[in-house]
Amino acid sequence: MTRRDTGERDTGEHVFGAGADAAIAAVTALALLGAETFFSLDRGSAPQPQSLAVLALGAASLALVGRRPLVTAVAVGLCLPLYYVAGTADTWAAWLLLLVAVLRMAAVGLRTAPVVTVAVALGLFAVAEAFAFNPWRALLVLAWTVAIAAVAAVLHQRAAHLRAAQERALEAERTREEEARRRATEERLRIARELHDVIAHDISLVNVQASAAVHRRDPEQALEALEAIKAITKDTLRELRATLGVLRQVDEAEGNAPVPGTDRLPHLVRAAAEGGPPARLTVDGAPAGGPAEMPAVPAPVGAALYRIVQEALTNVRRHSDATAVEVALTTEPGAVTVRVSDDGSATAEPVEGNGLTGMRERVTALGGTFEAGPGTGGGFRVRARLPVDRDD
Repeated sequence: MTRRDTGERDTGEHVFGAGADAAIAAVTALALLGAETFFSLDRGSAPQPQSLAVLALGAASLALVGRRPLVTAVAVGLCLPLYYVAGTADTWAAWLLLLVAVLRMAAVGLRTAPVVTVAVALGLFAVAEAFAFNPWRALLVLAWTVAIAAVAAVLHQRAAHLRAAQERALEAERTREEEARRRATEERLRIARELHDVIAHDISLVNVQASAAVHRRDPEQALEALEAIKAITKDTLRELRATLGVLRQVDEAEGNAPVPGTDRLPHLVRAAAEGGPPARLTVDGAPAGGPAEMPAVPAPVGAALYRIVQEALTNVRRHSDATAVEVALTTEPGAVTVRVSDDGSATAEPVEGNGLTGMRERVTALGGTFEAGPGTGGGFRVRARLPVDRDD
């Protein structure tokens, strides 16, 4: 049984309605005492103290609807019949006490309390009629009670409907906020991967070329290194501008993708070979020399392939003593696989850092599989298989 079934409400609800309950109790008390005084004087007699006291007690109990609804239910259920038993005026205005109590309980969502109020009142009326039965009076009491109970039931259903609508609206708002936070987190991770891939790869190349320029005594060779650094930094700036341009887009269709695709792989492999061990690119087992020989894949898959190769080549330069690197693309119906392997001396499973983690996240996001570790014949191998939707 829930708290609402027992006539109680949540703390937030009855705190919110405490002021309203007190105001309703005060207004009801004034109305009942005023009506009792008016009708008594109209009949040529002074209002009886016991009648005023019973009405005042019943009205005062309305202030407890939010905190002690069952107390209000019993008090009102007792006070109404007692008023007609103890007094002589017997005005119809006393029924206002039962009407206000039951409607207020129904409006705030109470179910048990209104039933208790009506049951107690009818029970006492039945006891009184047992001693002095009057069929017309009994019928009138029953009619008033049924009418008030029916109005209360309708009001309760309406209040329940409004509460359900409010709860649905709050849940929808909560869901939207959670979805916005999730999307923001995913976007931050994506941006972090993009910036890591762009900066780590190109800065690594710059470092290699700068080190070569420092150790070369021949001005011509040093100039070649500086020219390579210029080209690398130009590409870095271009990719950073493209990435920042996408971040600045607001309510616009996607523009040029900030990440290159497979058409840039030949350039990437050639640039890596200039600052590290010789690298070779093959497509389905055949050497690939230009963009035209690259397989056509959807933009997200092409971007992932490019970044995976870029990060793998960066790791070779930074962490491997390899003397050769092979980048192999293999296409098959519905999928494309990239493998980057070197002939270094890696013998243990790697500790995943930002690079391997970023590669794995890219592949997983596209529904592919990712492997990274020592190769069967030595060295280190990175392998990613990505699904390709040929309907795109």
